[in-house]
Formats: sequence, structure tokens, C-alpha cells
Amino acid sequence: MEQQCQDELYMKRCLQLARNAEGNTYPNPMVGAVIVHDGTIIGEGYHQKAGQPHAEVNAINAVKNSSLLENSTLYVNLEPCAHYGKTPPCSLLIRQKKIPRIVIGCKDTYSEVAGKGIDMLRAAGAEVIVGVLEKESRELNRRFFTFHEKKRPYILLKWAQTRDGFMDIDRLAEGDPKPTWITDEWARRMVHKWRSIEQSIMVGSITALKDNPSLTVRDWSGSDPLRLVIDREGKLPHTLALFNGKVPTLVFTEKKDLLFDGVETVPLTPGMSTLSSILNELYRRNIQSVMVEGGSILLNAFLEECLWDEARVFVGEKWFESGVKAPIIPQHPVSDEKFGNSRLFVFRNK
Repeated sequence: MEQQCQDELYMKRCLQLARNAEGNTYPNPMVGAVIVHDGTIIGEGYHQKAGQPHAEVNAINAVKNSSLLENSTLYVNLEPCAHYGKTPPCSLLIRQKKIPRIVIGCKDTYSEVAGKGIDMLRAAGAEVIVGVLEKESRELNRRFFTFHEKKRPYILLKWAQTRDGFMDIDRLAEGDPKPTWITDEWARRMVHKWRSIEQSIMVGSITALKDNPSLTVRDWSGSDPLRLVIDREGKLPHTLALFNGKVPTLVFTEKKDLLFDGVETVPLTPGMSTLSSILNELYRRNIQSVMVEGGSILLNAFLEECLWDEARVFVGEKWFESGVKAPIIPQHPVSDEKFGNSRLFVFRNK
């Protein structure tokens, strides 16, 4: 029991380290590693960016006295890789350093690994423990696992609604073309943080036209996500902020002759649903996550086709009494918390 508690303690540290690189490791997962000798951490590290050394390498390099490795335990939240990619396999390095005990959070289901790293270490005579804080380890890299197991990006739906369930007023009736804010600056800043974490962000043509959003990270630090716009009929004006060429943007359309300066157009697959066509293309491009910030039509389309993994819904204090109805998720949220002048509800697709 004492050993189990120790293993969980150090695995928590691995997860903490891994989270430091959130949003920066695509297409790689977030991984942290800790090396312990006689109850003392002698090295730790995390994978910071694709193409750079993996967590295990950084942890091993952080050990000042490498002779201690032969009597140490390596903790890592994801199975060490066993293939040559942009870097050599970590399992080979661990074996070369003769680390006798390896504790792993969860198995890597990516086909190039998928147990091969564990087999390599066990074949070398190491004691390998798998499944310590497995649920937490998979949760941390849920985008990575969804991408490789479901062959599509992790889909995060996000919207704000009033207490009486409306996303927007009827702007045509009101004669007001501007967006009507439901939340405050704190919620908007949090949304920009989320944008910096997700690999892409999507809106439909109605939202693009009515709100003219930039879909960039302005109130937070980090990279702008790849912008995705659905414009089936090719009617959106080229003057929109989404088409300024400053951030990579994909326009999904049925119009073969649709051209945008500095923007890539992607034809939708005939005979396939719009969403399936888009998700297949994103999978082909190695895009592991998409945040959907569209209007009710696009959000409901994802919900109706059961193509979603998580939904984050801000409920503000305002009442509209009429307007554009917000989507309804017929299940209980997994969490809710007070956030500025609104409340944030988080749902997971069961």
C-alpha cells in the first residue's frame, strides 16, 4: 500500500509537469517524467514542443549523477515511445541507461507505440508497472487519444446563453447587427485561453457574417488556432476579418471556383455529410482538436450527429425573453462553477 501511494504521488507530479506544455505539443501528447532514487527526485522534465526531446530524455538529462539511474524508478504518464520519429525512441534510451523500474500512467494507443515500448522494456528485464492514475493520464491527453482511437479530432462545443435559454436576440427584428454580449470580460478572457490550447476553431457562415469574428488569441498569450469556416454556397464577402490572411484559415465549400487571397479553400466531399467531410479532412491534416464557436445551427448539427466530446456553456444573468434559442443537452453537467457574472457548465458526451 505504501508503494502504491508513493507511485501515485510521483505520477501526480508527472501530470503536473506535462500540463506545463498544454497547447504546445501538437501533434504529440503532453508527457511529464520524474526519476526517483531512494525516495528523492533526482531528475524531472516534460515534453515542451513537437520535434524537441521527449519528457523521459529531459528527465534523464537532468540527473547530475547518471550512475544512480541503475537503482532508480522512472515515472511517466504515458508509455515511452518505441519508434523513430523526429527523435529516437525513449524506450531504447531507458533500456540503455539500465533503469530497473518504470511506472507508467497509461498505455499509448497510437499504432506506432501501442504496447511496443512496454514490451521493449520488459524484454530488457525491467519491472514495468502500468495503470497508475490511468484515468487521470488519459484525461490529460483526451485530445490525443480521441484522435487516434476515433480517427477524428476532439470536438469541444462552446457557447453562452441567458438564464432563459437564448444565445442571441433576433437582430433582424431589433435592427442591431452587433453581437449581444451575455458574459463579462472574465469569461471572454477564459475563452481566449481555451483558443490558445485547441488546435483549430470553427464557425459557420451565419456567425461569420453576423459577428465578423477574428477567432484569434488577443486577451491571452499563446498561438492562434487554425480558423475553420463553413461557406457551402461561397457567399461570404472577402472583407471579413476571418479572411485577412494573418492567421491560417480553411474555408469549406461546395463551390469549386471559390478563391480567397491568402486563404485555403477545401471542397466538401460529395455524398457525405458536411461535418463528416470536414472531420475527415481535419484528421488527414493531423488536427487533433476543434473548438466550435458557431451559432445554434452549427452547434445543434454536432449534437444531433453525436459528434462532440465536451461542451462548455456559460449561463449569464441576462434575460432576452425571445430570440435565438440555445442548444439543449439532455444530461447533467459534470461540473459547474461561478465565473464572473455568469456560471460555467461543463458537459461530457456519454
